[in-house]
Amino acid sequence: MRSVITIILLTITLFINCSNVLAKDENMGIQIEMLPWEKVYDILPKYSKFTVLDVETGKMFKVQSRAGYHHADVQPLTSKDTKIMKEIYGGKWSWKRRAIIVIHRDQWIAASMHGMPHGPGALENDFPGHFCIHFYGSKTHSTNSMDLSHKLMILKAAGKLQEYVTSADPYELINAYVAGFKQQDSRIISTISLQQIDWNEHIQSIENINLKRISIIPVEELVNKLSLQVPVEIEWESNNSERKYFKGDINLFRFSPADAWKIDSIRFLKDSGIKGI
Repeated sequence: MRSVITIILLTITLFINCSNVLAKDENMGIQIEMLPWEKVYDILPKYSKFTVLDVETGKMFKVQSRAGYHHADVQPLTSKDTKIMKEIYGGKWSWKRRAIIVIHRDQWIAASMHGMPHGPGALENDFPGHFCIHFYGSKTHSTNSMDLSHKLMILKAAGKLQEYVTSADPYELINAYVAGFKQQDSRIISTISLQQIDWNEHIQSIENINLKRISIIPVEELVNKLSLQVPVEIEWESNNSERKYFKGDINLFRFSPADAWKIDSIRFLKDSGIKGI
């Protein structure tokens, strides 16, 4: 059993960088599906039990669906499952989104979760409430629309993050870039960044960040451009509760009109002050 789990986790690690993986030595193919919430709603009805696999750590725990119309409201199945979930979040409950894979019978489904107990709970599991799992097309209660951070995590779990970034316009890219900082996710940021940087020292110091304003340039003016300066206003909070505000430009580049846009991270970190926060 342990060897099977090892093979599965190895397969997941490989899958993050491609759309389909075959564990050839075991002749075992695993397909991770990015199913719309409408289909998942039927696959995982109320009281169904399934396994959550955290993409970054490879840790797994079991949950039960308890409610949810716009997304799934779930609870860890036992106290042991609650303990594993809290370990995934570094021992502290958080609203941060994480890329996960939901395993139900023979289906592996890309999804995203946050790690904050809230609302009612019914199971004896040492988890004070429930938490939410989002699938592609899921909506939040407060906005009645798909949360960008959850969307990015679902794409990451499905191995489609690079595909999304490649086709994104500069404004989608900037929003995703800021969301990467907000979720402290180096994979999202590095996929968008022009330079490869050790992001840990930068993202760990940011507790929260919000894009307050972004200036929009007409699409027709972007067709043949290879560089772009986009005025933004960004507010962020450090992990010691210090608030800072940046009003300036985010610089984007691409090598040809057919290539994907990339953000000049070195310039952004310097200009915004995030590097020395």
